[in-house]
Amino acid sequence: MELILKQDVQNLGFKDDVVTVKNGYGRNYLIPQGFAQLATASAKKVLAENLKQRAHKEAKVVADAKALAETLKGLEIKISAKAGGEKLFGSITNIDIVAALEKAGQSIDRKFITSGIVKRTGKYSATVRLHRDVIVDLPYEIVAEKA
Repeated sequence: MELILKQDVQNLGFKDDVVTVKNGYGRNYLIPQGFAQLATASAKKVLAENLKQRAHKEAKVVADAKALAETLKGLEIKISAKAGGEKLFGSITNIDIVAALEKAGQSIDRKFITSGIVKRTGKYSATVRLHRDVIVDLPYEIVAEKA
């Protein structure tokens, strides 16, 4: 079944992509939740026209995302956490990375950050998706809190 996505769906595609999925996934989840619509011939024509009109606006969005990516590359993020030796009491997740970015003056939604769960001190890297074409690696360091 061919569908046109109305919004980004993780592990499937981005808004306005034409994707092929199994019938049950499309009819029972994507369409009722409002994530997609059927890709009929008329819907594809409307999509092509919308994409053509939006192309120049998209260039500005990509330029803004690239500028933000450059500022993120220049940041040095240190997250302090309680630790016993090298092992953390708890873990560091995307929420902690977002909080550290907000302290540095950058506001990014946590669903666009992929880092995994970190349970030891050291240097790590997270992937930040700012746009479908702009993905940046964000280095950060976990340090033990001073008691």
